[in-house]
Amino acid sequence: MRFIPTKVHGVLDYLVGIALIAAPWLFGFASVGGAAVVIPIVLGIGLIVYSLFTRYEWGPFGVIPMPVHLVFDLVASAFLAASPWIFGFADESLNVWLPHLVVGITVIVVVIFSKPQPAAEARLRV
Repeated sequence: MRFIPTKVHGVLDYLVGIALIAAPWLFGFASVGGAAVVIPIVLGIGLIVYSLFTRYEWGPFGVIPMPVHLVFDLVASAFLAASPWIFGFADESLNVWLPHLVVGITVIVVVIFSKPQPAAEARLRV
């Protein structure tokens, strides 16, 4: 059952993008450096960029279909959640690796419950 409208999903996209960029400082692991710091920043910037190009209420350039956006979200989130083990920083303190895992899994859950089409576009298809 998909109940999160694309309008809400879009707001979450930009908020999560900003939070990912700020995560190393918010959670106090900026000094660790390396992949632990670079990955959330790059994924946050990427999320904001592809959200700007998504065909939904918050995408001013409207090129990427929402189902494709959701696939991008799934791939990026799975990568984020697995990154502490892929890049070997899972042995660091909790504040370093846990945000990657929690945000990754949370975004996957949001994607599962997000509607694949904006309401206006869905009405036009009928």
